[in-house]
Amino acid sequence: MSVEVVTFGCRLNTVESEAVRRAADAARLDDTVVINSCAVTAEAVRQAKQRIRRLKRERPGARIVVTGCAAQAEPAQFAAMPEVERVLGNEEKFDRAAWAGGERIAVADIMAAKAMQPHRIGAIEGRTRAFVQVQNGCDHRCTFCIIPFGRGNSRSLPADDVVAQVRRLVENGYREVVLTGVDITSYASGEMRLGALVKRILREVPELARLRLSSIDSVEVDRDLLDALAEELRLMPHLHLSLQAGDDLILKRMKRRHSRAQAIAFCDQVRRLRPDVVFGADIIAGFPTESEDMFGRSLDLVDECGLTQLHVFPFSPRPGTPAARMPQLDRAVVKERARRLRQKAETAVRAHLEREVGNRRCVLTESRALGRTEQFTPVRLSAPVAPGTLLDLDIAGHDGRQLIAA
Repeated sequence: MSVEVVTFGCRLNTVESEAVRRAADAARLDDTVVINSCAVTAEAVRQAKQRIRRLKRERPGARIVVTGCAAQAEPAQFAAMPEVERVLGNEEKFDRAAWAGGERIAVADIMAAKAMQPHRIGAIEGRTRAFVQVQNGCDHRCTFCIIPFGRGNSRSLPADDVVAQVRRLVENGYREVVLTGVDITSYASGEMRLGALVKRILREVPELARLRLSSIDSVEVDRDLLDALAEELRLMPHLHLSLQAGDDLILKRMKRRHSRAQAIAFCDQVRRLRPDVVFGADIIAGFPTESEDMFGRSLDLVDECGLTQLHVFPFSPRPGTPAARMPQLDRAVVKERARRLRQKAETAVRAHLEREVGNRRCVLTESRALGRTEQFTPVRLSAPVAPGTLLDLDIAGHDGRQLIAA
């Protein structure tokens, strides 16, 4: 391909990379590598720069263009790299005219973005489940997070466009669609919130076998979404929660909007509505001022919420955020707490796998050897199957990381 896109960061970047590739291809660029960067941590920025330098060594004649959240938030630092030809902002990366332009930095004020345009992606290369971006940006200002300055304020895709995209993907053979965004539970199209959108998709695209949600903020979940979880079996029983911590004072210093008790109550409520639900969560280890007792409450939250899959983030100060100016913990303490959280996560995953043995699950195959259940648990297949196939399989065992089909 004349344009190669290297993607860092979240699932949303994965979706957007397809639209970026189309915009860059339309500009008829030759031998171009696009870095779709992530700004969530300083480490993510470092990795992007490292990849840029390596790419230039390996392909000295290639044109390197940097876009994404890190490029939007800090364009000058990428423009200063001799390996980089151009820097495009998060709005400009979808604009064919911007790709055809010649200015070294094309980054507009992201806070001025008021609307969201559909990407109309019919397929995502190498993926058996499709992603539809329904929302972008964030109106909240968590003290550890730089993302609003890379994405702008919250804006949502009109419901008609969402339904049309889902229908197009199903017509192209996808059995499962994932709704994604920066803060999808803030979705608002007129009076329509996320729960009503979910109901409309399932009602108007009856051929869709499975609908899944990406990470959600439990404090924003509306009644319609709870009803859909209880009543719509095609809405998958897997929720990934943006929890971040289990101690109320740390949550307050993070400027989160939920309490520990609210998080536990939400999980209990959803489990009553949908007993087969599985919860994942993001948790930060070693946030500034976190004591051992405060950290212990994050460890305990895994059991009290019944969490199964954890994304553990050792805290690292992100320049430009309030948390970077707070009293920091020793890096060795941060790493040790992250290790203990990951160890707790391994125990939780193993317990979940044990409970699954003997059950019969509907599995969507991702490759000829691997699939995932409704709860997003990986399953090793007993015989090769074409990717994108739905199978009812008996679970015979597990290996500590994934289930094994009979």
